[in-house]
Amino acid sequence: MSDQQDENHLIEERRKKLESLKKNGINYPNSFRRSDLAKVLLNEYSQFEKEELAKKDVPVSVAGRIMLKREMGKASFSTIQDMTGRIQLYLREDALENYEIFKSSDLGDIVGVKGTLFKTNTGELSVKVSEFNMLTKSLRPLPEKHLGLSDVETKYRKRYLDLLTNIETQEVFETRSRVINEIRQFLINDGFIEAETPMMHPIPGGATAKPFVTHHNALDMELFLRIAPELYLKRLVIGGMEKVFEINRNFRNEGLSTKHNPEFTMLEFYTAYVDYKFQMDFLENMLRNVEKITNTGTSIFSDKFDRLTMDEAIMSHNSINSKDLNDKNTLLNFCKNNSIELDNADEIGIIKNLIFESTVEDKLIKPTYIYNYPVEISPLARSLDKDHSIVERFELFVNGKELGNSFSELNDPEEQANRFELQAREKDAGDEEAMQFDKDYIEALEYGLAPCAGVGIGIDRLIMLLTGKESIRDVVLFPQLKNK
Repeated sequence: MSDQQDENHLIEERRKKLESLKKNGINYPNSFRRSDLAKVLLNEYSQFEKEELAKKDVPVSVAGRIMLKREMGKASFSTIQDMTGRIQLYLREDALENYEIFKSSDLGDIVGVKGTLFKTNTGELSVKVSEFNMLTKSLRPLPEKHLGLSDVETKYRKRYLDLLTNIETQEVFETRSRVINEIRQFLINDGFIEAETPMMHPIPGGATAKPFVTHHNALDMELFLRIAPELYLKRLVIGGMEKVFEINRNFRNEGLSTKHNPEFTMLEFYTAYVDYKFQMDFLENMLRNVEKITNTGTSIFSDKFDRLTMDEAIMSHNSINSKDLNDKNTLLNFCKNNSIELDNADEIGIIKNLIFESTVEDKLIKPTYIYNYPVEISPLARSLDKDHSIVERFELFVNGKELGNSFSELNDPEEQANRFELQAREKDAGDEEAMQFDKDYIEALEYGLAPCAGVGIGIDRLIMLLTGKESIRDVVLFPQLKNK
């Protein structure tokens, strides 16, 4: 019999059991109420000796999914799993009117029981069951108990089974929840206001990326899933919300990889009257604080972060000097000799960035700020006062991957309009990731944006770092996958 035939047979047997339960009046009841959780009971009562615990006569009410079952005639042991962990049950035929219903139960069934706590001869805290309730019949068998859910694609497509059978997966997403909560509290404690900005934009902006396009029928207008909340958050700074943040989804119509999912979670925050160097210190402090509460034992952010300009980073990993960095022909020859693809018409700043991405980025293992980026690739960032070809921007790299982006915001409406016009020309020339001209944002800037600096952090990549995962799919509950 094939695996599929065997599974179909098991499903059919379970359906027959469900029919029998319904005939006996057990039809997915919702009257049982749980008062205790496995982990809480284990933490509170495991330290007591067997005799001492028996004297306490502790009544409990627990519920969960049957994960293990061992029948021994007129007595049986079973283990159930709830949201906090597992606890063992002890059931006797002479103590239960419906012992036969337990005997016909399967792994995966959800049950609720009442009883008293006791310790077995081996010292395991257990529940001596006096009342057994079948709550939900599992019609499909769980993955084989010794192997768990090992197929990677099935883990992503059926995350519920992954969570049920792999404790490590549960821990990853518990860590994710703690990290996001800690970031939120860190910012709120520093006086930030949390905001929610639109997910559908009339003009895609705030980053250079290819957007998803949709259509609003009632308004008969094209809309774009947001690629970044930046321009809306800066509108809020203009409106007087001088410390503002958002943790939410962005959408980019790009390829799938271990580092990219088309929808991903970003933190963006903006602070008035500071610059990008202030944000270097602030972000470093925040990440160090967040890492302490994760309970993962990592020390990625414990040491002071390195800081290099993009030029310094390129020179430190290549045989290029400062004079070469300002000579376009020399850089073009370098790219040719190192198989770096580019258009000979590319501006020198774009060429520098391509060299950086190809020869430096994957070598930045220790947390490193790369700062002072070319203006050509930073249309929303403020230029240096002494060199308008360079902007006040940094990116944070860890383990060879970009984790965050920040810059002092460009608040000159005329300069921003000029940058948008340049982006628009590039889009007309075929660059699908170039920005469009956002007239409404320029109008907002004309009311006056205070000097400020913003930061964007990829939450998914941060969780990858803190949990030691190599793929973004391991830290996103339901990653995007190709249809079967």
